[in-house]
Amino acid sequence: MSPTTHHIVVIEAIHCPIPEFNLPEPHTRAIHRWTEPSELPSRVKDATILITTTIRLNAETLSPSITPNLRLIVIMATGTDCVDIAAATARNIPVCNCPGSNIDSVSEHAIGLYFATRRKFVELHNATAAVPTDPALDTEWKTNGSLLSRVRASDGKAPLLCADETVCVVGYGALGKRIETLARALGMEVIIAERKGGGIVDEKALLGALKRGVIAGAATDVYAVEPAGRGDSPLLSEEAKGLNLVLTPHLAWYSEKTLRNLQATVKNTVEKWCVGETINQVG
Repeated sequence: MSPTTHHIVVIEAIHCPIPEFNLPEPHTRAIHRWTEPSELPSRVKDATILITTTIRLNAETLSPSITPNLRLIVIMATGTDCVDIAAATARNIPVCNCPGSNIDSVSEHAIGLYFATRRKFVELHNATAAVPTDPALDTEWKTNGSLLSRVRASDGKAPLLCADETVCVVGYGALGKRIETLARALGMEVIIAERKGGGIVDEKALLGALKRGVIAGAATDVYAVEPAGRGDSPLLSEEAKGLNLVLTPHLAWYSEKTLRNLQATVKNTVEKWCVGETINQVG
């Protein structure tokens, strides 16, 4: 393989279609819908350009013995924690991402989660749709005449309107600013808190706060362990059942606009790097 001929390997095409690349020299590419850990070494060994989204590229994978020809890593996402950036930097391999590609989708999803939690949409849906198997019994709504008790806060009060709410946005990047704009448009008061390193939410502590009634409800789209399954998160445990908790499976980013943005950014990043210009570099 000549220095200007690239082999592009996509190890995770399940999330977004992969664009065609217009490169100055002929290139080859291998696109894999998903890659299991056992499949990773054989799939990446000939790659000069590697594209991932959530599948981890650790120091071992990024060692010269596993990826001897690797020269560029592109993360088809905004987050970068799936790549050991220090290991890549030690080999002078640029790591690039797709900044800002999902801001509109994630911010709208965040506002949606707020309403779902504040208005207890999941609990109300379940109670409304639950028809007893015993034909002598009717729905809770029909039996009681109203389900308003289910939407009351722990102090017995009705839900607040947006104009009565104060929103705290932790972190003030492009996403935080977009959420601020949407919240203010709804009439909310907004305060900003600086984000200093690490994660934001301790899942165990969050569950404890919900159980004790310290907070009225919670919603999340991201988890410490993903994909989240049995035993991976206290928010999926038996203890969490019956709490005002709304969970979505890390799909806040998913929208047609985000997909277009990701494709355009990955295409632009790879094509510019191949002619000597590195953009969107995070490491």
